[in-house]
Amino acid sequence: MGETSEIKPRWEGRVALVTGASSGIGEAVARRLALEGLRVVLVARREDRLDALASDIAAAGGEALPVVADLTEEAGRVRVVEASRLAFGPPDVLVNNAGFGWYGFGADMPWSVARQMIRVNAEAAVQLSLMLLPEMRRRNSGHVINVSSIAGSLPNQGVALYSATKSFLDSFTTALYRELRGTHVHLSLVKPGPVTTEFFEVAARKSSGRRVPAERLAVKVSAIVDCIWSLLNRPRRVAYVPSMLSLVPWVEPSLGWLIDRLGPLLLKRRSSTPL
Repeated sequence: MGETSEIKPRWEGRVALVTGASSGIGEAVARRLALEGLRVVLVARREDRLDALASDIAAAGGEALPVVADLTEEAGRVRVVEASRLAFGPPDVLVNNAGFGWYGFGADMPWSVARQMIRVNAEAAVQLSLMLLPEMRRRNSGHVINVSSIAGSLPNQGVALYSATKSFLDSFTTALYRELRGTHVHLSLVKPGPVTTEFFEVAARKSSGRRVPAERLAVKVSAIVDCIWSLLNRPRRVAYVPSMLSLVPWVEPSLGWLIDRLGPLLLKRRSSTPL
């Protein structure tokens, strides 16, 4: 109890902008931040879910602003930030969580899906970060948390572009983290393995996509939420969920040659298995 009473006032009344807030990690993070006293800007495309979430937060005594936006579009990202400024003020916390996956042979990935993935997984996170970081620097206060994936450290069969977008996000976040060392503006990466969300259903529904086989290894959403809250109160550059995944970045330089030799065995096996 003592720890909570020390931590909570730091964020009481502050503003958090959470993308991908209509389900999964984003929804759970928004609920937790509102519970901890932050005013939350909820961003996603599904209006009914955002409205329901905002109502739940209000009923629990919190404040939430639902903003329906398509983050594949620059105009949508700008509108999200403007809506936050008008309603609550500039965000003190940005959680770039929006994103989706696709599983299958990279050569079979439709360009329409690839373009959408690049815009949501990478472009949106970059634009929102660059829009908010100058204000955070002027205030010398703020935190950007980018929800990445362990796939960014291990480019592998079936998730070529997804891995690439997360690797990009890793590099972008790490570089900015180093630029802002010594200030009170923080950047952090959350690198989870599979998580029990709608991610797998969405991946399977995308054109020419398949269900991601790692679903059986998924951790609970609550583990990611706890990690993000921990980062806000004890900032650091990167956090793995579960923590044992911190070993994964060593796999590629050590065993990449073996993965190369194995080739697309898993994808071929999945091709022969009815979906």
